[in-house]
Amino acid sequence: MDPIGAASDTAFSGLLGQSMRMKVIAENIANADSTGKSAGAEPYRRKTIAFSNVYNSVKQTVEIKSDVGTDTSTSLRVEHIPGHPAADGNGDVKFPNVNMMVEMADMKQALRSYEANLQVVRQGREMASSLVDLLRSNG
Repeated sequence: MDPIGAASDTAFSGLLGQSMRMKVIAENIANADSTGKSAGAEPYRRKTIAFSNVYNSVKQTVEIKSDVGTDTSTSLRVEHIPGHPAADGNGDVKFPNVNMMVEMADMKQALRSYEANLQVVRQGREMASSLVDLLRSNG
């Protein structure tokens, strides 16, 4: 495979990975205040995603390491709200372990990575087009 094609494949895999990451972040933000459906029920838990590098003799790509995971290391937020439909016997309501500051920082990082990969694809196309133009003018 040509170097431009290998770079584009790597960048495309990065685009797909960051796109999936943005989807997970959007789901976390959308469910940031989702409580359980019944008294004392568990609320939504923050989703996570992990990537791994895949190497071969020609190129390096990014793959999603596994299915989207659930963040069990961060504790749920508990608030005392008697009368809430999701309140337990003590009047405590469990809220998701979604931290908006973390999600916004992750979103910004994913966006920047997506834009960088997109720029690699654009530059690769531009280089290939320039090479074709050069060959035409000298041919």
